[in-house]
Amino acid sequence: MKTSIVIPVYNEQENLPELIRRSLAACETLGSPFEIILIDDGSRDDSPELIQAAAAEHGGKIVGILLNRNYGQHAAVMAGFAHAEGDYIVTLDADLQNPPEEIPNVVAKLKEGYDVVGTVRQNRQDSFLRTLPSRMVNKVVQKTTGVLMHDYGCMLRGYTREIVATMRRCRERSTFIPVLANTFAHKVTEIPVGHSERTDGDSKYSLWKLINLQFDLLTSITTFPLRMLSVLGGIISAFGIGLGVLILVLRLIHGAEWAAEGVFTLFAILFVFVGAQFIGLGLLGEYIGRIYQDVRDRPRYFVRSVVGHENNPVN
Repeated sequence: MKTSIVIPVYNEQENLPELIRRSLAACETLGSPFEIILIDDGSRDDSPELIQAAAAEHGGKIVGILLNRNYGQHAAVMAGFAHAEGDYIVTLDADLQNPPEEIPNVVAKLKEGYDVVGTVRQNRQDSFLRTLPSRMVNKVVQKTTGVLMHDYGCMLRGYTREIVATMRRCRERSTFIPVLANTFAHKVTEIPVGHSERTDGDSKYSLWKLINLQFDLLTSITTFPLRMLSVLGGIISAFGIGLGVLILVLRLIHGAEWAAEGVFTLFAILFVFVGAQFIGLGLLGEYIGRIYQDVRDRPRYFVRSVVGHENNPVN
């Protein structure tokens, strides 16, 4: 049984040497064949050169996939899946916040017969601005999918080859891999893993990117927001009717001067409805945009070259 470790890399030149060393050491303890697939997602630093050098030094154990530009973490992972030959596939971040030493634990759980093995970060070392969106994502995914996993944001996860092959047959461009995998999995479990503070490099997720991730997640896995729009519209309409009745009664009691002839009240009601319309149009635009992207059916990524893979020589 072969194991593939899929690691997306973006501007991680400070962490790569240590990542490679520790990942190789962890995989050697598996007692079975393995490969470490490093996908450079259009890095602007020396990450591509370091990946190529590692693939040349550790032929057969390290595979380098170089994308021609930055496509995003999940697209890079899908590129790694396309070249993975293992019966078990483990994904891992390159920032070393999830210790590579946890890889054998994930593989051991997969060997027990689970299709997907998630992980829950213990004593998380991220800032409040990182943990709060992560908690929101977990709650939203739990509600919309019905799969009660506790840490969808952790990249350290394990999949069987059958699950990965099924995910690769899905053609939508916006893909949230942990949720997509759970859609097809029969047996899913979670294990606790360690979490470390980032010591080198910078986080690739700014506040704006985290907000974009929330929209990407919601609109790629569920139509729940569209349903909520109908509910919200009904609530706002009921509120407007009730407020109108209240204003009418108070105006009859206290006179027109009570509400400045009704001007400010009308503005308040108008702002409520205009805001609701903008929310609705924005969400509809998200879904229409995704339909447009899927109809064009462009490739998720473009591989510039592959190094270190026996069946995929350098292009």
